[in-house]
Amino acid sequence: MKIPRSFIYIGVLLAVSLAAEAQTWTTLTHAPTSPLGTALLMTDGTVLAQGMVATTGYATGTWYRLTPDSTGSYINGTWSTRATMPSGYSPLYYASAILPDGRLVAVGGEYNNNAEEETNLGAIYNPSTNTWKSITPPSGWTHIGDAASIVLPNGTFMIGNCGVAGSECTNQTYQAQLNATTLTWTIIGSGNGKADQNSEEGWELLPSGDVLTVDVWDVKNSELFNPATSKWSSTGNTGVTLPSTQCEEIGPAVLRPDGTVFATGGTSSTAIYSTATGTWSTGPTVPSSDGVEDGPAAILPDGNVLIDVGPTSPCYAKGTKFYEFNGTTLTSVPAPIGASSNPTYTGRMLVLPTGQVLFTDGTTTVQIYTANGTYESSWQPTILKVATTLTHGTKNNKIQGTQFNGLSQGAMYGDDAQMASNYPLVRITNTATGNVVYCKTHNHSTMGVATGSEKVSTAFDIPAGIETGASTLEVVANGIPSNPVSVTVD
Repeated sequence: MKIPRSFIYIGVLLAVSLAAEAQTWTTLTHAPTSPLGTALLMTDGTVLAQGMVATTGYATGTWYRLTPDSTGSYINGTWSTRATMPSGYSPLYYASAILPDGRLVAVGGEYNNNAEEETNLGAIYNPSTNTWKSITPPSGWTHIGDAASIVLPNGTFMIGNCGVAGSECTNQTYQAQLNATTLTWTIIGSGNGKADQNSEEGWELLPSGDVLTVDVWDVKNSELFNPATSKWSSTGNTGVTLPSTQCEEIGPAVLRPDGTVFATGGTSSTAIYSTATGTWSTGPTVPSSDGVEDGPAAILPDGNVLIDVGPTSPCYAKGTKFYEFNGTTLTSVPAPIGASSNPTYTGRMLVLPTGQVLFTDGTTTVQIYTANGTYESSWQPTILKVATTLTHGTKNNKIQGTQFNGLSQGAMYGDDAQMASNYPLVRITNTATGNVVYCKTHNHSTMGVATGSEKVSTAFDIPAGIETGASTLEVVANGIPSNPVSVTVD
């Protein structure tokens, strides 16, 4: 169990080297008016971030939108205030996702309304109307709390039930899937094969469409969820202990372009899962006995994984450091402002369409990490079919191609903050002015990852105020753009 930031008073193969100067953190030109926590990437290229209470470290129900400038820069972007969540719901540490129709969903919360509650409340945000709507919890679920969640390849949002014993989540193996149209739930209950409870675990989507989890309570065991059968099965021993038995926390696991999953822990151990063979191998040990107790990680354009680590004893101690993992080794990279005062769990990462990583830590100092690597051409989305003439203000324009959803979910967290961005964005750049506009995408044909040569599609809406004339159009997934195609906007 984490506690709000202001209440913290307690103070194999490995290569660690200094990072190149090109790896930098940049503070946004315009600071938000509120401290910010969890941030998600909307399908129109804007970022929505939840407000935090500066004096207590709890969360508010108000959200803020970051809009990139006319050149597509998020560093020079501007903030605006968006709608407040339904009355009585201001969660901290909860399940979250962007649905295929472009709406933002939030469910549960370890804390709510400035108190520990393990709430079963939820809400869904419609960016088109700037409104929130409450979601009724699954039948019989009195507590959801800091739930794991994921959007399955078919677009269905799934959460885990934490159960309850006193004020703590425990001893539940059920999941529930949301019908986004009716906002009703289907419970996956008895006989689903889950080896241990959902609480404190993270879920990672694999190219197969299965969901990987490293068990927190059945230590060293890992499991796969098959969406077709709604069953869990073991996928082997991780070889090292990843969950912290002292703090009952684990770190994020991130799928890389080579098909391996880099799994971090609440300990200093790491492990690597091969989706090709279904086997685990031991990864590098994090220096100085540091680990990732409910901290963030993100995939970078070159396939490296950026991680946020900190002391593992005592629980939730301050003093974070940052590393990149390149598939074999950990390399020390610069840390953002405030890292020395942070425990790992205050951090959130979000992969931007520029390939940069947005970092929030519950303060008004929002920063962006720029890596020095780049992607391989085989990782790019490809555009196979789109109209060469597009009309401003039109909706439901169709585009078809491959790898529109990227090779990874993007950014991850130990368990209770999900910032996945494995969906296509459409970016149009005016040839004469260089101005950049993102078109809202929706109704993606898949929410899978690493879909290879499979033909996929999405629909996009062109803003009424877009500049007309000769332009280029790209599809972007997790910071990797397609090759541009020429279009005319009229």
